[in-house]
Amino acid sequence: MALTKVDPTVVDDQVFSGRRLNINGDMRVNQRGTKTSMQNGYGGPDRWTILTNSLGVYTLSQSSSSPNNFAKSYQVTTTTANGSPIAGAYAILSHKLEGNDLSSLKWGTADAEQVTVSFWVYTNKTGTYNLELYQLDNSSNPSANKQYTVSSSNTWEKKVVTFPSGNNAEIPLDTTNALNLNFWLGAGTTYTGGSASDGNFHSTNANRAAGNVNIADSTDDAFRITGVQVETGTQATPFEYKTMAEEEELCKRYFQHHNFPDQAGVFNGTLWSSTSVYGVYHFYPVMRVTPTATISGGGTFDVYAPTGQTDHSPTNATAQLLSKQAVEIYLYRAAGLGTQGDGVWIRSDSDGSETATFTFDAEF
Repeated sequence: MALTKVDPTVVDDQVFSGRRLNINGDMRVNQRGTKTSMQNGYGGPDRWTILTNSLGVYTLSQSSSSPNNFAKSYQVTTTTANGSPIAGAYAILSHKLEGNDLSSLKWGTADAEQVTVSFWVYTNKTGTYNLELYQLDNSSNPSANKQYTVSSSNTWEKKVVTFPSGNNAEIPLDTTNALNLNFWLGAGTTYTGGSASDGNFHSTNANRAAGNVNIADSTDDAFRITGVQVETGTQATPFEYKTMAEEEELCKRYFQHHNFPDQAGVFNGTLWSSTSVYGVYHFYPVMRVTPTATISGGGTFDVYAPTGQTDHSPTNATAQLLSKQAVEIYLYRAAGLGTQGDGVWIRSDSDGSETATFTFDAEF
């Protein structure tokens, strides 16, 4: 006999996949590595960026300090302090979410959902902090923020913050940046001089970081987070772990860095002439949008041809004709690389001092 409904006892204690809307919440993927002298930009674990205006200089890195069940954390370390920020100063650690990933929120409809964010935090600076959702397509009331308190210095503490629904502005289901999760690290009075927010969306800048601690006031200051989970609804569920392969693939939709070891194969190509090689390097996974490309110089490649010429390094290397799927690589050497029409294979330089690197960036 067919069941008309599933017995609730079968599912009540289950934790289903696909709950975590953010990527790399446990900070394991770290393609960029440590970045120093940072005021704006990505560094440390993937998908996290620092946004500042006249408030400190920072090192962004992956840390092995973490609470139970997490191996890594994101660390912001102050390297140039500013204990007296100007009114418009700010420092924010931000995770930017894509509209395509937020359909479960149903914002802009009568069924708009609330959002719950859970995370672990560790810092030497106790006191009041602000966590903010910033909706980029909400032109009238883009900001929703709530305060949380760090009670103990240099101790991992778990926090849970629930935000009301954003029912006034629709989230476009496309590749654009729709929502930012902002951890305020400090600010001037333009952002700190107001009142604590109840989490409802508003446009009052003075409330966005009301009473916030300033982690830029000393080079002894540092701020770490891990286990960050953004999910639909009012309940904080256990952190949704993904395999490293899954997490890396999600991150590589936005950023890919390839550092090929000595003599590693890189791509195949064809000698358009005796001095020019054209080849295609395919992205996996396909990137969010057409990326910007940075590749190493010609001397970091070796071209191997089947007739006559082997192991010749080009003098120039260019990435061109990019798409979300692939990039064309052009190599040139005036002295000749082989015989026109030959198929060739390209390796990372073989002398051990230079290796080929590709960086493709499709971040917001």
